[in-house]
This record gives sequence, structure tokens and C-alpha cells, in this order.
Amino acid sequence: MTGPDATAAGGAAPRRPFAFALGLLRPGRVRRILALALGAPRPGLPGPGDRVLVWGRSPHAARGERVAAARGAALLRVEDAFLRSLGPGRAGDPPWGLMIDRRGVHFDASAPSDLEHLLASHPLDETPLLDRARAGIARIRALELSKYNLHDPALAPPPPGYVLVIDQTRGDAAIAHGRAGAASFRAMLAAAMDDHPGARIVIRAHPETALGLRPGHFGPADAGGRVEYLAAPVSPWQLLEGAVAVYTATSLMGFEAILAGHRPVVFGAPFYAGWGLSEDRLGALPRRGRRLTRAQLFAAAMLLAPVWYDPCRDRLCPFEAAVDQMEAELRAFRADRRGHVALGMRLWKRPHLQAFFGRHRGIAFARAPAAAIRRAGREGRALAVWAGAASPELAGAAATAGLALWRIEDGLLRSRGLGAALVPPLSLVADDLGIYYDPGHESRLERLVAAPLDAAAAARAEALRARLVGAGLTKYNLGRPVPPLPPGHRILVPGQVEDDASIRCGAGAVRTNRDLLAAVRAANPAAVILYKPHPDVEAGLRPGAVPAAELAGLADAVLAGVDAAAAIAAADEVWTITSALGFEALLRGRPVTCLGAPFYAGWGLTRDLGPVPARRQARPGLAGLVHAALIAYPRYLDPVTGLPCPPEVAAERLAAGAAPHRGVSSRLLARLQGLLAGQARLWR
Repeated sequence: MTGPDATAAGGAAPRRPFAFALGLLRPGRVRRILALALGAPRPGLPGPGDRVLVWGRSPHAARGERVAAARGAALLRVEDAFLRSLGPGRAGDPPWGLMIDRRGVHFDASAPSDLEHLLASHPLDETPLLDRARAGIARIRALELSKYNLHDPALAPPPPGYVLVIDQTRGDAAIAHGRAGAASFRAMLAAAMDDHPGARIVIRAHPETALGLRPGHFGPADAGGRVEYLAAPVSPWQLLEGAVAVYTATSLMGFEAILAGHRPVVFGAPFYAGWGLSEDRLGALPRRGRRLTRAQLFAAAMLLAPVWYDPCRDRLCPFEAAVDQMEAELRAFRADRRGHVALGMRLWKRPHLQAFFGRHRGIAFARAPAAAIRRAGREGRALAVWAGAASPELAGAAATAGLALWRIEDGLLRSRGLGAALVPPLSLVADDLGIYYDPGHESRLERLVAAPLDAAAAARAEALRARLVGAGLTKYNLGRPVPPLPPGHRILVPGQVEDDASIRCGAGAVRTNRDLLAAVRAANPAAVILYKPHPDVEAGLRPGAVPAAELAGLADAVLAGVDAAAAIAAADEVWTITSALGFEALLRGRPVTCLGAPFYAGWGLTRDLGPVPARRQARPGLAGLVHAALIAYPRYLDPVTGLPCPPEVAAERLAAGAAPHRGVSSRLLARLQGLLAGQARLWR
């Protein structure tokens, strides 16, 4: 990150920031980012050496400019970073980052800016910086991130082979200060048609125009013949993929076109013009003669110039951490934008489902499948059901009605406490293909495990794995230290809930805790067998207890109430049917033998004695499995801010004990459940 320092040169006292525009003074995201970068903006008269903040080249910036000049204060111009938010600021969406410029503003070609200075003078040749830039380009392309992100990646662009003409909003300061004007857009369209005779022309409307917030330079009346006007929220990256040429005045989408491999034809002087990466119809631009690569342009514009913000941790952050947060918010928006009808959800789960999946439209709840299907079809929603209740009949009825069916289940980094005890989750999964614990059907997790993983994603997965292991985090994060144990080769055998869906769907011949212990003892007569009962069973909430008289001959030690991470650390290997503890053992480098077919079996990481599906042929390595199971598949909700968050934030919350807790009513209900442990269907 770069940006103005909060202290004067030579270690002097902080230079106070002043502002004269309400948008920079009112409480909110912009003011918070500025406060972290510079100190909180304040009204009043600055002194020499203080700072005056203005918003870009807005009409109100003149007040601050006059005060700064009269009082001998430094002038800083603030603008949105190039990945701004889900929707436009006029729609109320806060920014993910800011540009804070001491020299000028990036879209004003009449004077230098900090970004232009970086592009012209910074070496931009350090290998780590350029590696980060290449990884960043790949990631925003894969996520289809743009300045505004209300587009729908499921919408298909026009058939490929068109020339893309990018519209902008009338009165945008980037046009006038970028040496363009209204006439530039007509000239641009005419040039596109002349340069590509016979080709289809697609005019892409600006997102604010499509939302009815600001008029553009083109409209539906310009369509006709070989010209199409596109206002639908199609992904900019998919539009760029199908284009044979791109024409722009000063739009930021021209920058994205460069990142997508195009050489855009530019009719203005945006920050990305003049560096050898565009065809500049204005000719050579003053101060810009250097030839740059795409990675160098990205490094300056996205890694060095902006100030990025992490809203969950409330701190400034590197680009990569900001994109982690963007990804979490985008996944929630894209999956939930049309809303869901949740079928048969227990009352205690509903507030948590609403928090996870109802942020953008809200969840409607229904009890009867027929009513849920009718409402989902009428309102254009998807169906959501707890995975264990997703019967083949329901799946068939949803498919017949043309509805998506999302199967909901707890994530693998869940909480500090038991779901059976009604402790709210930090993570949930929503699977539109199957569910991860059922090997009888392909799941979305299986596809993610089998997908190739690039070096940056692998590094992120390894860093997350190391963080979880270092903090001793597991699914439930409960228990005591390990008591003294007998010496020898120790095999940890995790008990399971015997009526659990993972046993019903994924077990082989061995289906009970007693039979599992007997199988382990028969195969390893000289080993020290450590039996760890499942926490739900220990709490009396679910069935699966092994009588003490039978345990005596099958296990050398019973780790009742012991923390899962501590139990794994005390063992040399793990044998399991389908327990998630087997996955946690893999994270910690322990050999794992599976007698069933859990989600982590069949990928070359375990010894498989159970009925593993033949379709699991990929060999993703541990990083690939971790990335799929803990990063790409679940969704996380920050219990502190209520925002969608990346897994790294969830891990920090769990490590710090800042996880959601049960209310009084949930605690009372959990006690009642203890009396009905054999009737979990009544309350699950």
C-alpha cells in the first residue's frame, strides 16, 4: 500500500486533515478509511503543513482548494479505488478502497497524479511485486470483479465476434478531465463501424445508466442494423471475452480490457493510455512515453496506489486481503440476489439462515413442499432445504418446476460449540448438486476439489491450514487437554453420531462405533487405541454411545471431553468411518484410514477401505482439498460485523473466542433435546 503518511517528514507531529464536504465528514466507510490512513477529517481552518481533503474534481472541491491555497496547507484529492463496491455509491454501497493523491487525480490528464508518477518513474521490476500483479489479474478475472459488481455472471453475452463500444455517464468528471467530451462518443461509434465494416457493434450501457441513476451518451434509440444496445447486467469480463475489439473514451473498463488481453482503442486520456498498451486516437500524451506491461500497469494501479480496507478487521490491508473480502461479499450477492424459499427449517435455525442467505432479498419460509415450489416459481426464487431433508422426490419436483435446489449444511469450521446444542454457526455450505457427505451423488465440493489450483490459491490454502493448526482450531473447538496415555503406536478412533446423515450415506459395512473399534482392534492388535466419543453423543444429544463394559476390551483409553486437535496431536494415525476429524487429521499431517467414503477420501490422501466413488480420480494434493473444503465451498459470516467474510476472519474470531453464542431460549431448548436424543428428527 501507498498513500500519504499520517506524519510529517522527519518524525514531526501528525498533520491534521481537514475537509469541507459533508461526504468526507459524515460517519461511514469513506471517513473511516481516511481516518486510518491520515487521521479523521475534521471541519475548521487548517494551518501551514496541515492537509485539506477534497473529493477528486467534484464541484465542491473548489472550496477546499481555496482554503488550502489561502492557509498554506497541502491539498489531497480522494477518489474511489478501481474495484469500488458491489453497486454504485449513488445506490448507497460503501467503497472497498480509496485513492488518496497528493499531486492531482488519476483521471485528470492536464496535470500529474500520484498514479501517473508511479507509472512513469517507479521501477516496477521487482519479481515479488510482478508475481503479485499476475496473480491479482488472474484472480479478478476468475472472480469477474469490476468497479461495480451488480452484474450477473450467469447472463450470457451476445454471440462472440462483436466490436464492444463502452458508454459512460453524462457529466462524469473523468470525461471532461480526460480530454474527451460528448462528441467523443459519437466519433468513437463511427470509428468502430468504419474500422470494422460488417461487424456487429455492441454498445455497453454504464451500470448507473442501467439502474436509472444517470443518463448515458447512448440509449436504446441507437440500436438498429448491426448496432445492439446492451443494458442487461452481463459480466464485463464475459463481454470482453467475446469482443474482437474494444472502443472507449475514458472508461475504467478500458483498463479491464487491457487486463483481458485487448489493446483498446481510446478516444480520451485515461490513466491507462499512453503506456503502449492501448491505441490512442489522441496521439502521444505528455509525460507518458514509457512502455509498460500489463503486470506493471496493474501493480501500480491496484497494488501500490490505492488504500484498501478490511471492514471485518477494521484496518487497512493489502490488495489480496481486500479481494478476499470482496469475494465473500460477491458470493453472497450472486447466490442470494433473487432470494430463496426455505423449506422445513426449524425455528431456531431461521435467524441464522436469514443472516447468511437473506442479506439481499430475504428468505421466505415454508412448511409444505408444494407451497414452497409455487412461491419460488412465482417470485423467481430458489429453493433451500436442510441437506438431510432433500429427498429425491423434492429434487425431482424442483427440477420439473425449473427451480434451483440448494442443500444447506454446516461448514467444516463451524463454531465454538455444538450445532446439536443450538450454537449458531460461523459457516454454512449451500450445494446445488448434492451435499458433501453423500458420496452417492456428485456434489459441488467434488467439482471444486477436482478443479486445477493456481500457485496463489495453493499458497492461500497452505497459509490457512497453518493458521488453523497453529491455533488448534477444529469444527467445534471444544474440550480439555489430553490426559496421560499409554506408550506405543497410538491410533485415534473418533466416534460418530450413528444416525448421522454422513453414516447413512457414506458408511460401508462398518456403521456403528462399536464395530469401528472392533475393526481397528482386529487390524492393529498391538496398537494403543484411543477412542474419542463424538461431542453430541457425550452431551446426550444424539445416539451412538458404546457401553463401558464393551469399551474396556476395544479401547486402551477413552478421550472423553478431550479437544479434537489435542487428540490428533497425541495420535500417530487416525481410523474413521466418515468423521470430519479425519479431515482435521490430514491438516495436521497424520495418516488417515477410512472405512467409509467421507468427502476427503478417494483423492490420494487417505488409505481407503470403504466404497469410494470411482469418479474421484483427481489428485489435488492437500492444498487443493483445503482450498475446496475451507475456502471455495463454505460461506462464512463474521459474528462481530455481521458481514460475509473470508475463512481467515472466521478463524481469527474462533481463535479469539469471538464466536456467536446461544441465547437463553436456545439453551433451554438444548436441554429439552437431551431428553429426546433418540428422536433428533423432531428438532433437527
